[in-house]
Amino acid sequence: MESFFAFLNVYLWGWPMLILLVGTHIYMTFRTGFIQKKVGLGIKLSVTKDKDGAGDVSQFGALATALASTVGTGNIVGVGTAIAMGGPGAVLWMWLTGVFGIATKYSESLIAVKYRVKTSDGTMLGGAMYALERGLKCRWGGMIFAALTALAAFGIGCFVQEKAIIEIVNTNYGVPSWLIGIIIAVLVAVVILGGVQSIAKCCTILVPFMAIFYVLGCIIILIINRAFLLDAVVLICKCAFNPEAAGGGFVGATIMMAMRYGVARGLFSNESGMGSAPIVASAAQTRNPVRQALVSSTGTFWDTVIICAMTGLVLVTTILSNPDIGFDTIGDGGALTTAAFNHIPVVGPIILTVGIITFAFSTILGWSYYGERGVEYIFGKKGILPYRVIWVIALVAGSFIMSLGAVFEMADTLNALMAIPNLIAVLLLSNVISKETKYYLGNHCEHLDEFDKNPIPEVKR
Repeated sequence: MESFFAFLNVYLWGWPMLILLVGTHIYMTFRTGFIQKKVGLGIKLSVTKDKDGAGDVSQFGALATALASTVGTGNIVGVGTAIAMGGPGAVLWMWLTGVFGIATKYSESLIAVKYRVKTSDGTMLGGAMYALERGLKCRWGGMIFAALTALAAFGIGCFVQEKAIIEIVNTNYGVPSWLIGIIIAVLVAVVILGGVQSIAKCCTILVPFMAIFYVLGCIIILIINRAFLLDAVVLICKCAFNPEAAGGGFVGATIMMAMRYGVARGLFSNESGMGSAPIVASAAQTRNPVRQALVSSTGTFWDTVIICAMTGLVLVTTILSNPDIGFDTIGDGGALTTAAFNHIPVVGPIILTVGIITFAFSTILGWSYYGERGVEYIFGKKGILPYRVIWVIALVAGSFIMSLGAVFEMADTLNALMAIPNLIAVLLLSNVISKETKYYLGNHCEHLDEFDKNPIPEVKR
């Protein structure tokens, strides 16, 4: 299975996909007037309650849930995989994907909220499927995206995250894989059966803790490795454009490989362009699409621009201080990450263990919500409970089937397929995105506190 998905990814993650994804990031950066400069405003809005807005959860609850699903093993193991397969230069491509990806995350969230609908019981539904259906009159496109979301959730949000938890707990504490799977399944079931409110409540508690703990831990390691910090930055920049400068265990990495794994892992990490986070953004209490889009865009900033960059620096500085790590673990991102963090006495293993467990668990929660919204779009509310049951069963089954490499390759395949219809929707609706942005953010944001003038339609779905 790993070989099959690896074969598909050679084509899915070739130049066409890289151009589509990175091109959309750059294009939307210009169309939104460099929305990255509004990150500070987005952070302020994320901690400001918008009680007058219509929605199921608070703006911060929606952001926390989105961060829970994006701040996962991609920030730790994913960065290690990118470095192992694409060389240190992959870190720069991940970072650039994050910087420009802020514009795409803003754009996809804006149209998700703008075209959201309300069910008879008042639940808010939105995402790329509704943007495709209502914005582009393409119901079949929405069906394709919804189906891919429901399937992709098992890759990026279920198996990958569970395997990461199992690997680190089993390796360090010898707990049987099947037992870890059952424990994870029970804990997840308790949370997701309560719906989006329960998931958001759990994430608002878990996300700030795990992010602050991990960032402080990385800072400690970077202080320990401070003598190699400047060399690491130089090496990352050189390897991104000059494969001959890779050196050591990374000599086989090429510019294409650095871009391929950097951009792919960047997408895996921050999900900008996939259309996943906008699904929960649509449930947020917000006055207009731009307010929530600004809040959602900060997720990419925290996820890739800050956390992934710090992980990359931690790994490269540790490898530079201990060159044998790079040789022994080349090609295995998980082993590379574990070796790098375990080299730091006392602090390293604790940061890695707590970081992976909390990051992965929260991602499982967030993606279960995305997947069930995809199922609901296709089958209606009757499909939600069966999907939740299958999700929990998959967590148990996933504990003893498939390798971590196989699930990462499968996740890359499904991520690419899911991103294509979403990016098409963003590009075709770019005029709407530009118009809304200019209206609400024009003249020093004088319209930002206005209510969205477009009524939210009710659907039977």
